[in-house]
Amino acid sequence: MKRARPKLHKISEEMKAWSVALADEVASWPQVKFRPMFGFLGAYRANKIFAALPRTRTMDPPNSVAFKLPMENKRLRAKAQSDKRIHFADMARASWLTFVMHSDADVNPALEWLGRAYEAAASQKKK
Repeated sequence: MKRARPKLHKISEEMKAWSVALADEVASWPQVKFRPMFGFLGAYRANKIFAALPRTRTMDPPNSVAFKLPMENKRLRAKAQSDKRIHFADMARASWLTFVMHSDADVNPALEWLGRAYEAAASQKKK
């Protein structure tokens, strides 16, 4: 059965600014490349996607960034479940999570989660 596509929202001006700030920092990490995809910038470590940063659209919930984590890591899963800004959307089956941003104070925590996703991408096995 086909999964429903996530609902996309028009990006807010503040989310545009946060997304640019996140992309600028993530771009400085080794082996990171960006590719445009459906109103987002896909962030890749080598050939493994680990995040989707909004460019013209955001996912549910609005003002969020998406990142990929291995859910079999129980410690990491528990940490994500305890963070109220993390949402396990329909894409959770594919290990995708969203981090909701409410203010400038959320930029550094978002970078921490993107960093975890970046590190996890290094250890992913090729399918």
